[in-house]
Amino acid sequence: MDLRPPGLRALLGRPRRLLAAAAVVVVLAGAGTWTAVASDDPAPVHRSDKVMAVDGVRLDTSYFTAAGTGRRPAVLLAHGFGGSKDDMRTEAEDLARDGYAVLTWSARGFGRSTGKIGLNDPKGEVADVSKLIDWLAKQPQVQLDKPGDPRVGMAGGSYGGAISLLTAGYDDRVDAIAPSITYWNLSDALFPNGVFKKLWAGIFFNTGGGCAEFQPELCAMYNRVAESGRPDAAAVKLLEERSPSAVGSRIKVPTLLFQGQTDSLFTLDQSDAAAKAIKANGAPVDVDWIAGGHDGGNLETSRVESRVTSWFDRYLKGDKATDTGPAFRVTRTGGVDSTDGAAQLRGATADSYPGLESDRKDIALKGGTQRVANPAGASPPAVSALPGLGGGGLSQLSSLGVGVSLDFPGQYARFDSAPMTDNVQITGAPTATVHLTSTTDDAVLFGKVYDVGPDGTQQVLPSQLVAPIRVEGAKAGRDVTITLPAIDHEVQKGHRLRLVLASTDLGYASPTAPATYTVTLRSPLSVPTAPQVDTAAAPLPAWVWWLPAAGALAALALLLTGRRRTAGPAPDPALAEVPLQITDLSKRYKGSTDRYAVRELSFRVEKGQVLGLLGPNGAGKTTTLRMLMGLIRPDGGEVRVFGHAIRPGTPVLSRVGAFVEGAGFLPHLSGRENLELYWQATGRPAEDAHLEEALQIAGLGDALARAVRTYSQGMRQRLAIAQAMLGLPDLLILDEPTNGLDPPQIREMREVMIRYAAAGRTVIVSSHLLAEVEQSCTHLVVMDRGRLVQAGPVAEIIGSGDTLLVGTGTPVEEPVVEKVAALPGVASVTSTDDGLLVRMEPGGSAPRLVAELVRLDVPVASVGPHRRLEDAFLTLIGGSA
Repeated sequence: MDLRPPGLRALLGRPRRLLAAAAVVVVLAGAGTWTAVASDDPAPVHRSDKVMAVDGVRLDTSYFTAAGTGRRPAVLLAHGFGGSKDDMRTEAEDLARDGYAVLTWSARGFGRSTGKIGLNDPKGEVADVSKLIDWLAKQPQVQLDKPGDPRVGMAGGSYGGAISLLTAGYDDRVDAIAPSITYWNLSDALFPNGVFKKLWAGIFFNTGGGCAEFQPELCAMYNRVAESGRPDAAAVKLLEERSPSAVGSRIKVPTLLFQGQTDSLFTLDQSDAAAKAIKANGAPVDVDWIAGGHDGGNLETSRVESRVTSWFDRYLKGDKATDTGPAFRVTRTGGVDSTDGAAQLRGATADSYPGLESDRKDIALKGGTQRVANPAGASPPAVSALPGLGGGGLSQLSSLGVGVSLDFPGQYARFDSAPMTDNVQITGAPTATVHLTSTTDDAVLFGKVYDVGPDGTQQVLPSQLVAPIRVEGAKAGRDVTITLPAIDHEVQKGHRLRLVLASTDLGYASPTAPATYTVTLRSPLSVPTAPQVDTAAAPLPAWVWWLPAAGALAALALLLTGRRRTAGPAPDPALAEVPLQITDLSKRYKGSTDRYAVRELSFRVEKGQVLGLLGPNGAGKTTTLRMLMGLIRPDGGEVRVFGHAIRPGTPVLSRVGAFVEGAGFLPHLSGRENLELYWQATGRPAEDAHLEEALQIAGLGDALARAVRTYSQGMRQRLAIAQAMLGLPDLLILDEPTNGLDPPQIREMREVMIRYAAAGRTVIVSSHLLAEVEQSCTHLVVMDRGRLVQAGPVAEIIGSGDTLLVGTGTPVEEPVVEKVAALPGVASVTSTDDGLLVRMEPGGSAPRLVAELVRLDVPVASVGPHRRLEDAFLTLIGGSA
């Protein structure tokens, strides 16, 4: 069974049993054999594969260079735990094209390399890299700072990030590094505050091939700690010796640190410690918190690799003009949307790294003294994160609009704040002090902070993170200050903060002896706010702005709005806050009395929704949008926007921005002049255009002063989004906005739509890309042959509201199926070839189901909707698409 999401399999894989080799650095195979890698690039990339003997092991390597003469800097790319050099091939080829000599290798015990896994042992894996640097120094393509000292940088993720840091500490020939989602102190990562992180440690050792694949001292350490459930001093010392923190004072090279926010393995405090230590040595350090991590999410691969290249261009090539980005950047999430579970992503930056404690704000909590039971055997455990499921099952559960955390009554203390009077941005690690008394001397608590919605039922645990803390001498009673997980999360006005201290957690080892804890709050919850981190200063990358140019028809709609005012039915006060209400709308084909493009169509759209308008060709989607915009008159029924009936020239159309077809730019004018002229033609005041806000979204920079005829297609699309959003319309209508866009642009378009609606506006999008609609839209209207087929939330139309598909990879035995069927909240269970189809009763809890499945030892590999939007769509329209 493989519990790992696809993005994690390169980090945590299954190493093979391999044999040892000779002792000196010798090229054993493939010497001088160069092969051209297929590429459309004018300068092809060549790769040479070699097996090198290094201190008793064989290392499988690949060396990449592009055609050309002259020496160039070198880059070592290290793979993640369980991966191999092949994982780094694409990035290596890209760097080679950018003018670097690139070396990749499979670390000891992985891929085709031999040796025992040493978890980046300074005498093993780190010493191997120094030998590889020796080899690079002898290559005619590599730039030298002096004989035997190549100009070299290192990058890698997770295991590969740690070896980058460690090598920079042990070998002063390394000139710049860019580690990603890695650890500073492996002991702190696996034994945080003296508590054993048993699930992640189990993944390392058991899915890594078992103890036989590791150095004997590591195997003995794991067996000892796993059996006792508690790390001892020898275990702590062993892991600390293999951690970058052991040589932190010696890392003095420019360092670009990426750390994952969705990461219960290596949390943000790891990069925080690294940044502070390396900065203290006088080296340049930039910190970048990405959206994803070891628990899944968006790893932002393209952006990360681009920034790494810029970092090396500046510090290896010496290009002082290269923009390496801000000192601190965070891909900011606004939490989980209550309608579709989608993350609200946007970039935010600061001129200096704020750390985890900047500008604290005290928030009062209430709860009194509470008693907490630690059950015998620490079971049942609370559930926060499930390592290996974060990128699959748990993220899909979030898309169902449910939290994925689970606390058992009687096993936790809870302290609540009053509703927030304003939005509160938390950036860093909250803290709180409690007084703890236990019936046993050894106590373990798990602290977490929930964001609780206004109705009190919807609670979100940001990034599914908890902070374990071991309290010794608890029998006598102790005041304990708990540092909670570092997060970046905005708490909306009207929401509450909830501090929970639980006695158990599925990912950690707790004391197995039954005990009772008495907890009293001693301080407010102190949250860091980091106001210097400015979202507005960090627009999304310029290339992502996406929409096709706003067409002549959209311009005509706004022209009519400004110049042709026509009388219509009186506004409906009951619909004044409703962006769109369509009632019995019909439109016949021209010259026909009985053939309809749209017939008796009715649906309603609310504020904050991203509504997908779906249907096969000829379903009537575009006709509906044109009637909505007042471009054509319906033959029956009506369209009301914010309570106003739509007619050509209706004033309320000034609150509508639209794109339907075709570009409408004048090629000889600049981008800015096109937008200004367009707005002037509407007849509306210049101050209502919000031109600067629209230009910030477009991200065209200096290109705004150039003639549009010089623009690429992508630049025209970015200008079109600025035009469509002039005036910041309350209702934005997009007809097939993804035509001609590449996948990265489509992905960024999705984020823009979600972000735009999150501000309280509404987006209606018609698209044939069902996978994108499923991810970006909160609600759907499905049409076929002019009629409404179904309307409602995405989850309901997909059919995932009450039925989940639990993937196990292999069939589940019938006795286990019967046990699952008997669980509370489960209506029925059907066994499939690779899992279970579970139909939940009304009010059934998906998180509780996951916890019970884990308790029953069901080999859960994924949890998600029982069908995709594509399946539901084809079912609804009868395959007529």
